[in-house]
Amino acid sequence: MFHQTSLRLTGLYLGIIMAISIFFSVALYNLSMHEVDRGFDRQTEVVQRVFGSGPFRQQSYIQQREDIYNDIRGHVIAQLIFINLLIMVGAGFLSYYLARRTLKPIEEAHQAQSRFTADASHELRTPITAMRTEIEVTLSDPKLKLADAKDQLQSNLEELDKLTALSEGLLRLAQLEASDLPKEAVSVHTLVQAAVDRVLPLAEPKHNLVSQSVPADAQVLGDQAGLTEALVTVLDNAVKYSPKKSQVTVVAKPGRGDVIITVTDQGPGISEEELPHIFERFYRADSSRTKGTTDGYGLGLAIAQNIVQLHGGSITAESSLGKGTTVTISLPKA
Repeated sequence: MFHQTSLRLTGLYLGIIMAISIFFSVALYNLSMHEVDRGFDRQTEVVQRVFGSGPFRQQSYIQQREDIYNDIRGHVIAQLIFINLLIMVGAGFLSYYLARRTLKPIEEAHQAQSRFTADASHELRTPITAMRTEIEVTLSDPKLKLADAKDQLQSNLEELDKLTALSEGLLRLAQLEASDLPKEAVSVHTLVQAAVDRVLPLAEPKHNLVSQSVPADAQVLGDQAGLTEALVTVLDNAVKYSPKKSQVTVVAKPGRGDVIITVTDQGPGISEEELPHIFERFYRADSSRTKGTTDGYGLGLAIAQNIVQLHGGSITAESSLGKGTTVTISLPKA
């Protein structure tokens, strides 16, 4: 579909360029021939003054003038045609390049939307299918006991919790893409402390230490609730995937025009192949990093990335297997 659209857009660009080229070629041709006529007129006046205006000489001169005029006109036309052919070839390549460049963001957005729709449909279908199967099996049992029915309801409730978490994540993504977060001066120390407090209930049972080194006077420009949500997501992943009795470190350093916040864990790390995809929606690595952890839908880091980008910042990750992961968030200073 996009290939055909690229060709049509290429044709449109090429048509516009060639129309302009032909317009200027016609104007140049008329101007050139006008100057040739002026030159011949002056030459005719000089010849008449010097040699007179006898019939034989005048007829001979007129014939020579027409021959020269036709030669010049043919040469000008040939040169203009050649130039327009070169322009057409060059403009064809340029038009195709511009068409592809113009459509590339649209194509990428379309592909991302298609992947998002397919992934969302799959993630929604999985718990629904599980509940349907369990309910059908339970209802087909003629000797169903009350305890078994309660277990089934409990299982269905867990699946409904998953659907609720998924729908809330999807709704949050839609809200972030359709709105602009309010921005004000936010203390980085307050921001980090609020995020750490929210992940401590997860860190304490594993006896994980969450340490922080944040300057008291550092401030960023943004929405405190949104930035706290993004940092909580990063810290939650760091604690979740770290081994017991390990340390998660949060460090903030002011830069020239921004503040850099790094979150480092001592977990199993992420492979080089998977690292570029961790901020994609619904992406969950298949490495040992995801084994033995709570279930998720791969929306947390995508939401965190959207929040950071809405603040004019960036979020990146560095990791290698067996050596932990460092997530870096850059936010503009207040």
